[in-house]
Amino acid sequence: MNLLTMDNIDKAYTDKILLENANFSIQENEKIGILGINGMGKSTLLKLIAGVELPDAGKIVMGNNIRIGYLAQEPDFTDDMTMIEAAVSADPAFANDMSKISEAKSMLNKLGMTDYDKKIGELSGGQKKRVSLVSVLINPVDILLLDEPTNHLDNEMSDWLEDYLLKTRCAIVMVTHDRYFLDRISTRIVEVHRGNIYSYPGNYSEYIRLKEARIASEFASERKRQSILRTELEWLARGARARSTKQKAHIQRIEEMQRVSAPRLESTVEMDSIATRMGKKTIELSHITKGYDGKVLINDFTYNFLRNDRIGFIGPNGCGKSTLIKIITGIIEPDSGSVEIGTTIKIGYFSQENEALDDSKKVIDYVKEIGEFIPTKDGSISASKMLERFLFEGSIQHSLIGKLSGGEKRRLYLLRILMGAPNVLILDEPTNDLDIETLTILEDYLDEFAGIIITVSHDRYFLDRVVTRIFAYEDNGHLQQYEGGYSDYSIAFAIRHPEGLSGQTGSEKNAGKTNGSNQSGSKINESAGTDGKAPAGTKNKGMKKLKFSFNEQREFETIDEDIENLESELEELDRLIMENATVSGKLAELTQQREKTQAKLDEKMERWIYLNDLNERIANGEMVEA
Repeated sequence: MNLLTMDNIDKAYTDKILLENANFSIQENEKIGILGINGMGKSTLLKLIAGVELPDAGKIVMGNNIRIGYLAQEPDFTDDMTMIEAAVSADPAFANDMSKISEAKSMLNKLGMTDYDKKIGELSGGQKKRVSLVSVLINPVDILLLDEPTNHLDNEMSDWLEDYLLKTRCAIVMVTHDRYFLDRISTRIVEVHRGNIYSYPGNYSEYIRLKEARIASEFASERKRQSILRTELEWLARGARARSTKQKAHIQRIEEMQRVSAPRLESTVEMDSIATRMGKKTIELSHITKGYDGKVLINDFTYNFLRNDRIGFIGPNGCGKSTLIKIITGIIEPDSGSVEIGTTIKIGYFSQENEALDDSKKVIDYVKEIGEFIPTKDGSISASKMLERFLFEGSIQHSLIGKLSGGEKRRLYLLRILMGAPNVLILDEPTNDLDIETLTILEDYLDEFAGIIITVSHDRYFLDRVVTRIFAYEDNGHLQQYEGGYSDYSIAFAIRHPEGLSGQTGSEKNAGKTNGSNQSGSKINESAGTDGKAPAGTKNKGMKKLKFSFNEQREFETIDEDIENLESELEELDRLIMENATVSGKLAELTQQREKTQAKLDEKMERWIYLNDLNERIANGEMVEA
């Protein structure tokens, strides 16, 4: 069932076109992830759906009595409200509804918010966002709009939100940079790019594959157009007669082909800087201890950072991660212990708060404070050119910083940090508000960075991609060292703490568990030996050789061909989907058809695993009860 349709939508701010003749639709129970470079219009698309903003042209059609819930990037509460009052503020009737109040308190607990009477004005930005998330989730809706819902959530909170959204029956449209979150939740990915909306069925991993195929198809079509056009222009050059209707139509087709815009390679962030030379002594932490109000955050932590270390600090919100970062950077002092920093160390500190940004400054002036020309591996380039590399082009360079989107501010702040040529990068929640494309390029840049990387992050994908050692906050401010990325840590944690630990994430609690089933879904026979035969000492009740049934034999002989046909069908559907990426009605039909075909393929693959396992057991001469 179609819940909402946007037809031929235009939306612009001053001279910046965000949407142009764009089409978009939302089907019942869909879970849509919105992607795109910061400033391209992702949040604007949510605001249009929510009715917070109106399109410049086009129309938005909604089904009768469709209810919409909207989590904005910036919460809108009055400072004198209590936390619980804000959490139930979506509907005046909720204020006296004890079941709703109880539900809100339960959600606040899951998000680490237990002081229900605390005033909104006393909360941090991240805490306000979590209260706002609760106020949206407890209100029954048909379409749930979420703008960066995982920002300011630790891993346990993100796991809880993932589970909650998977169970909810409403349609979800979300803007998020969390790639593991998108992979687990999304049934469709929509990309906003240069005024257009492109739609891809499936999760984030499928989107990567389909987008690459779409771009390749567009350029293949362009090469074909250019080849035909050359032939047609040669025909014109030979002196085509324009008297007959047929000849006029031919010339008109050539003119139409000339008017077609060629596909453009997408502009991407180009990160390049020169790191300052690093001497032998780096950063040495010795017996660092820090606490507040009787609570120990960091308990006797010692570590000497090595050249080219890639270190991640993880733990629940409020455990002391950012506190440790600020101790390293000298912003705050430890209660005991010492920090020694080598004379050649130059720290680039990318904080959560963007504190170096002044909204009243022009973008170009902010960059020129570092220098009119910036040294890079390829030589010096101007501040303006450096901004272009970070996708700040044309008039936006002379705009005030205050007019940039949240993501654009983070990208500008990152540029400023890298321009300082640090040899130690300290990144505190670097993935907050950065678009996925910038994150991907940042990760590639960090691969080649000639120095130390220290990061605090809740982004599991980023941690897996960047770090090689993790320090996890465990009980009483103790930091435990684990080798590898986040996935390695999750497995090692489960082995180290099989009984669980306060503050661990939901994924950690589930790490290493099995479901007691083999891949074909049949329950494992716990009384059987590892070779599938009856264990020693079991009475023989009359045995016979295992073999296929008549139907299983026929299925085994044809299943490879069946799978190949379904895969070919999926490829054809993917091609049609790419051709109709902006045609909402046709796209919905093709997407549903693809989902059904994918389900058939999944079912066939499960049968293939089962039948091949059975065939192997037969070949090994396995015996079963007669």
